[in-house]
Amino acid sequence: MALREDTTWRASETRLELSAIVVRVPDPIFEHARLAAIYDALDSDRSDLDVYVAIAEELGARRVLDVGCGTGTFALLLADRGLEVTGLDPARGSLEVARTKPGSERVRWICGDAKALPAMQVDLATMTGNVAQAIVDRSDWDETLRRIYDALRPGGHLVFETRDPSRRAWRDWNRAASYKITEIEGVGAVESWVEVIEVVGPLVTFRWTGVFASDEQVMTSDSTLRFRERDEIETALLARGYAVKEVRGAPDRPARELVFFAQPSASSPRTEN
Repeated sequence: MALREDTTWRASETRLELSAIVVRVPDPIFEHARLAAIYDALDSDRSDLDVYVAIAEELGARRVLDVGCGTGTFALLLADRGLEVTGLDPARGSLEVARTKPGSERVRWICGDAKALPAMQVDLATMTGNVAQAIVDRSDWDETLRRIYDALRPGGHLVFETRDPSRRAWRDWNRAASYKITEIEGVGAVESWVEVIEVVGPLVTFRWTGVFASDEQVMTSDSTLRFRERDEIETALLARGYAVKEVRGAPDRPARELVFFAQPSASSPRTEN
């Protein structure tokens, strides 16, 4: 993803908290208004989030930071249950969609990456879906872990998932396997598919293509994910002062996902933002 410099948004213009000096331009599927508006319809089965709702209940979390919240589906699930939720995402287009949803006023929305986080103390920070893998650059990953660490209260948890690279999930990312036609209210039919365009070591780049039947517009969005090995993730967490408490398999995707539970180590000092 390219870098866009000197990005300072006025909150009065967007009604979002926006603060960043250097912001990574999000992939078009998350940022472009036409694509962000149909994202939920294209990925309508979010039963994977039930696992995270259960985890929040298991950990007794009352204040949650949802990193990479996208269009706000998970943040709003938690807010509906009375939790205090902050949703963080660099894609302004996705956050604008989130703000149109019922109950959105109960969530604090922040546009930016982890460097945009204000001082806070939450019980739980999450990165659901592909969020952790979408943080490709090593320095960005390290900084994200550091900023989340500082946002957690003592005894709080960071919980996130990542695909097990040994499963090589990208081998099924092709047009034949992913092609579908989705009927979307107010939009019409949208054809879509995904194809891998490059694999370089742990980095997998793929292209989403969508065709709008209403005007035959073809839109594409390229994304890159980093497939990290378990020991690489554990080493990064330890280096940033976390204790790795547990690594689970995702119950809805057995043997395909690793779900990490980490807590700030009591012996590791917090840093100034």
